[in-house]
Amino acid sequence: MPQATYAITEMSARRAIDCLLDYEDPYVRPLIVEAFQSRLPAGSYNIIQNPEEHKVGPLIQFRSYEALDFDKAVELPNILINAYVIRKALIRKHYLSTTCSHWVVKHPDSKVKTHVKPSVEFELDYAEFLDDALVEAFELRESFQRSEGKEPKDREWWILKPGMSDRGQGIKLFSTEEELQDIFEAWEAERPDSDDDDEEDHGHRHDDERTARIQGADARSDDGSDDEDAAAAGGSNGWNLDFSGIQVTQEHKEYIITSQLRHFVAQPYIHPPLTFDDRKFHIRTYVLAVGALKVFVYRPMLALFAAAPYAAPWEKADSDAKQPDLRAHLTNTCLQGSDQREGSVRAFWDLPDQLAASNTRAHAELTGVANGWKEHVFSQICSVTGEVFEAAARGMMIHFQPLPQAFELFGVDYMVDAQGNAWLLEINAFPDFKQTGDDLKGLVEGLFEETVDVAVKPFFQLEGAKPEGTEQLKQVLDIDLGRR
Repeated sequence: MPQATYAITEMSARRAIDCLLDYEDPYVRPLIVEAFQSRLPAGSYNIIQNPEEHKVGPLIQFRSYEALDFDKAVELPNILINAYVIRKALIRKHYLSTTCSHWVVKHPDSKVKTHVKPSVEFELDYAEFLDDALVEAFELRESFQRSEGKEPKDREWWILKPGMSDRGQGIKLFSTEEELQDIFEAWEAERPDSDDDDEEDHGHRHDDERTARIQGADARSDDGSDDEDAAAAGGSNGWNLDFSGIQVTQEHKEYIITSQLRHFVAQPYIHPPLTFDDRKFHIRTYVLAVGALKVFVYRPMLALFAAAPYAAPWEKADSDAKQPDLRAHLTNTCLQGSDQREGSVRAFWDLPDQLAASNTRAHAELTGVANGWKEHVFSQICSVTGEVFEAAARGMMIHFQPLPQAFELFGVDYMVDAQGNAWLLEINAFPDFKQTGDDLKGLVEGLFEETVDVAVKPFFQLEGAKPEGTEQLKQVLDIDLGRR
């Protein structure tokens, strides 16, 4: 596929590339600087701090999403930016569900069918309207009917995810309509009294505000800092939700405002998962998308472990509890206190090569797999990731619009079940790299170095460009969307 590049003239060849590095994250910024220093030729670039320092010539914007000048990037052919404007088809849970379901209908033999759990989407403003919200959620209603009268261990279990939350906030487990109702009622009961007062004072504005909220609070990153609709519209509407202070621990209550999230996704719960040291984990894969469109999977991956030993969803530490101990089920380290994070983030390739006998199903399925179970899982991740990005690019063109003068890094999460199948969980824009920690910082540093070789150098036609990927960044998709 022809890749968009900045055509270098005799005059521009003598002009260094301005690297506008406006990235406030103290964990990430030094790694980007080191990547430029180690991979770009000396004298070929200047690091600048603000847009006013750039006058003319080639420019790369490496900034937070809200700070990017998308208009200038679209107008001028010599500007490269580190994010696409619109990619909600991938990074918003209910849009991703639609992306995958539409693709499977058109491609029934797709790997997406066997590596993405089918989702049930519904909208809900208040708990009292749950019954109405589930009218068209046929799969859920049928599941409830099949589970009726059965013991918890014999029921079909589901996981609830708010469509616009991040960092694992609002995730719950349920198997009956009563349990689902209890979840929403508990959220409303645990809200501060001040929220009730606000509703009373501003009730007459709910309809207008809800419209603004749904239109504006669109894109979500790992750290909740990403709003693509607001950026595309040239501003923020003030409806970004911040759940950073909510901790899912035994010491903290967790609540969300149902009417402000509204969109919810329910998926069959993956049980039993593959475990190590009796703990559930998910895989964080870093994915680089370049232009319109190449996609690369970064081979060094992370394994993020739950804070407590795994137990089946129907097993509760407290017999009176309505929810299981979520510390055994949620593998997002953002939800773990500092005393719980020790050893919770590991390099995927450092996990044991041999599966313990306790992983009986996985041991039987994966023993003797060519190149080992980790290569088997990595191969699945590469295949599914490439196809999901293609599904978004071809089937959801309004909600995923790759630009030839852009690249973006995504954090893609997978869960491995006891049979060794990798299941796509979610895709995050602007992943929260600092959750990697100091011990594995070199993994993130290597990612930025590879990104310079694969995304930056080819665009500016610099020596050492590797547009087809590297040993560490494996190309999994190369399609021409006809955008120049």
